[in-house]
Amino acid sequence: MSTGGPIQPRPNRNERREAAREKARLLREEQKKRERRNKVLIQGGVIVAIVAIAALIGTLIFQSIKPAGPGPLNMASDGVLLVAGENGIEAVETPAVPAGGDPTPSVQDDTGTVANIVVYLDYLCPYCGQFENTNSEATRTMIEEGAATLEIHPIAILTNKSAGTQYSLRAANAAACVAEESPEAFYDFNSLLFENQPEELSTGLTNDELKEFASEAGASASVNGCIDDKRFHGWVQDATNRALTQQIPNSDLESVTGTPTVLVNGKQYVGSLEDQAEFQSFVLQAAGEAYSESNATPTPTPTPAAG
Repeated sequence: MSTGGPIQPRPNRNERREAAREKARLLREEQKKRERRNKVLIQGGVIVAIVAIAALIGTLIFQSIKPAGPGPLNMASDGVLLVAGENGIEAVETPAVPAGGDPTPSVQDDTGTVANIVVYLDYLCPYCGQFENTNSEATRTMIEEGAATLEIHPIAILTNKSAGTQYSLRAANAAACVAEESPEAFYDFNSLLFENQPEELSTGLTNDELKEFASEAGASASVNGCIDDKRFHGWVQDATNRALTQQIPNSDLESVTGTPTVLVNGKQYVGSLEDQAEFQSFVLQAAGEAYSESNATPTPTPTPAAG
């Protein structure tokens, strides 16, 4: 005798058909619910994307129309003029290039006893690295002994050559920050950037690494905020444009056409970037010519004979 429940009758064909229809109806309703949920999510995502794009466009428009800020202190010429000081190499203090204003060319020594060296450089430029690493210590000695001055113009012509990180622009901005906040550390910071120069087409040094090198050079911690805030990005771009399109002060050079552009007493050096002796010879020759010109005795004008 069976103790199980009552035996259910097997559904007939019509009942099976109705059950299948009901199951299909439930599946369709569930599918419609999923489609409605997905539609809402997609619409929400599109709205978020539109808002983000609008914010980005607004930021770019704001940045393009906001007034350009002033340049850094101690770079009135768009460059840092480094001379011998009581405690080593120091920067000549100058006001900043005013917002929308023009730089003021440095006054060069015209006695012929001092070589006025001017360098336009890009911190990603490998040729600049060759020149700086070859001549940095000898140049330091000339400056400290009062035999030369050095004016460094950081520009950014390789901004698009660092895998999207704008290293040239960031490094020049960092140099400007050091010039403003700790000008006494500028020469060492400049040297450190070339001693640790990244390869062209690499991502370059990070901002944190730039700050570490600034600290190693002796710069104050106030440089860090300046680097993070991109305080002088606009000035770097303006200074670069001026270098590439305008007459180079104290020279016959119409503009900078590449880096490094090196001038000594207004004469462009076009020799080897890796031969210290050749550059030293050029410096001595330029200084000697300037000395001869400044000490030349004018030919006296003949006095007319009495008639």
